[in-house]
Amino acid sequence: MAKVRGHSGMPPTGPIAPSTAHPAPAQQDALSVILVTGGYDNTIRFWEAWSGVCSRTLNHQEHQVNKLAISPDKRFLAAGGNTTVKLYDIATSASGQGGANAGPLLTLTGHTANITSLAWHAEGKWLASGSEDGTVKIWDPRTPNPQRNYAHLSPVNDLALHSNQGELISCDQSGAIKIWDLGGDCCSHELLPEEDVPMRSVSVASDGSALVAGSHTGTVYVWTIQPGVSFTDLQPKTRFQAHSRYLIKVLVSPDTKNLATCSADTTIKIWSTPSSNNGNDGAYKLEKVLQGHQRWVWDITYSADSAYLVSASSDHTARLWELASGTTVRQYSAHHKACVCVALNDSSS
Repeated sequence: MAKVRGHSGMPPTGPIAPSTAHPAPAQQDALSVILVTGGYDNTIRFWEAWSGVCSRTLNHQEHQVNKLAISPDKRFLAAGGNTTVKLYDIATSASGQGGANAGPLLTLTGHTANITSLAWHAEGKWLASGSEDGTVKIWDPRTPNPQRNYAHLSPVNDLALHSNQGELISCDQSGAIKIWDLGGDCCSHELLPEEDVPMRSVSVASDGSALVAGSHTGTVYVWTIQPGVSFTDLQPKTRFQAHSRYLIKVLVSPDTKNLATCSADTTIKIWSTPSSNNGNDGAYKLEKVLQGHQRWVWDITYSADSAYLVSASSDHTARLWELASGTTVRQYSAHHKACVCVALNDSSS
């Protein structure tokens, strides 16, 4: 296992946008665009993305909702709470069958502390989870017990799956970023950008060109992944101060042109990547600061076409942002406590 220390016009429209000529019925919208939020009020809420109407509420019994992830085929919703991951059937849940107390299809057990991160395989074959118990687990969504268990030895804050589906990247409270070779069933690489500074979030560009990580102190680190070589051949590219307060999440847009960061400072920042801003120096340039939330912004997710962003905040709301203008075009208000996670699947495939 290798270890590296240190670090040298008109707004676009897309699947999430409404059709002005032929508005889609709510039922069709619910099936084509799945937008879900979760919070400390122990509820999971399904939303009609453009109208802003909360179409369905599920009581996530026993504990709060920490993380949500929608399977690529829009069949399942994974909800991570305290020690368990619950899998819900989206068609059944979104339609209201079973009422607010409808139970999950399956409860995945094995973690011993809060689940902090979830990631689906591209074809939905398996699900990965990270937890404050210091482990990353791989699950077959048909069975309740983990298929693999990887020890971080420190609380796991986030994880991301490489587009090659063969490597999983996770980060932890001790400051480590680990790359798990799923084929070799081992940790192939470890990065430690800052000694004893928690790494809060990781994101991998969809084309596999870059790994981005954000630290507790607001610093963003970027490594380039050389094309045509193994993923573990990482080259430190740049680092920059994104926020002055706690950074909570980094996320590379699906088209890889932008990087979004969110923070305890109540803002979301949109940075253009070097490939989109002709930055030969490898610099990420601040393009927009999205302001509107009143408290910490805990989670963010892009629309499939990278034109919109949805955020979740401690101010009890989620917001839909149009990135061309940098404005809020819809606010989702129904949670009674902090809204800390959001999941969106508006892909057409």
